[in-house]
Amino acid sequence: MPAFWKTLAASAALGAAFAAPAAHAQDSTTLKIAFLGSEDDEDYDGSLVFKSFVESASNGSLAVEIYPNGRFCSTEEECSEALLDGRLDIFITTNGGLAGWYPPAQFLDLPYLFPNDAVAECVFDGPLTDKLRAAVLQDVGAVRLMAISNTGGWRNIATTGKAVHGPADVAGLKLRTIPADIQIQLVEALGGSPTPIAWPEVYTSLATGVVDGTKNGITDIVNMQFQDSLKHVVLDGHAYMGALWWMNEGNFQALTDEEKRIVYTGFQELKWTARQMPKLKAVAAYEAFKAAGGEIYTPTPEEKAAFQKAAQPVWTWYEENFGRDWIDAAQSAVEECQTQLDAAFTNATQ
Repeated sequence: MPAFWKTLAASAALGAAFAAPAAHAQDSTTLKIAFLGSEDDEDYDGSLVFKSFVESASNGSLAVEIYPNGRFCSTEEECSEALLDGRLDIFITTNGGLAGWYPPAQFLDLPYLFPNDAVAECVFDGPLTDKLRAAVLQDVGAVRLMAISNTGGWRNIATTGKAVHGPADVAGLKLRTIPADIQIQLVEALGGSPTPIAWPEVYTSLATGVVDGTKNGITDIVNMQFQDSLKHVVLDGHAYMGALWWMNEGNFQALTDEEKRIVYTGFQELKWTARQMPKLKAVAAYEAFKAAGGEIYTPTPEEKAAFQKAAQPVWTWYEENFGRDWIDAAQSAVEECQTQLDAAFTNATQ
């Protein structure tokens, strides 16, 4: 656990010792959800469903307030601090964001780990998520993983000029990444030049040639008008853009057993909504990208295999830094889910 987060967690624990009386002393408890995205994001759609369910099912004992657009906290660090010390009840991180708290969690972004949505969703509804929840509670403390949804679909490689059909086409390209080790490692493994750039600066960086492309989902590309510069997307699907929903552990434990069940069920409703919305929004987003003159390319099986082979050094890097425990757990979960899905298909088509 990085020193910053250890210090933050310790400060949160100290603050909790001097906290005000539990919210149950009042007539109702208010749960505050904050995230940095806008009302156009599936995170907001899911939060609305959560709010509707929780307030209705609790008959007024629980209220939900939603703070999008950084209105409660303006950076991930501020939001994380508020979550850890209990001022904020619920916050969402990406896989990369979680790595700031718990670096081994970068296994979630191992390239080409998940073959499709069905397998990814099955895995995130299974024992692997329970294992991750327990690990973060033990190592970080103060936060509980409540659900994993999706935020933006799949990461694909998008470029301004040169079309990418296979890993050899990435050589020499400057690709924007998030400042996460595993994302940087992937671009390097493919022969490109990783360039971490803050999200608000990506549009200008693409327009001025600071970078030749980026690694994002199509809905994020279109929402940010990146199609003004990006003209090629290859559907390599190197990473499922997981959205991890966290709740302050002390605030969760302060709920009654009935309220805990309501909140848990509310997260299941949120999760389903936030997983489906990127799929729906992607339909219009792909059309908008093509209408702006963009090309969408689906790799052949041989090209997809070449991407996977080229990305193997990233897996080696992860193993050298964090061992094989999470790799083995993730691969086992993927195989088990694929077996379940294959059996379901067989049963439905016999």
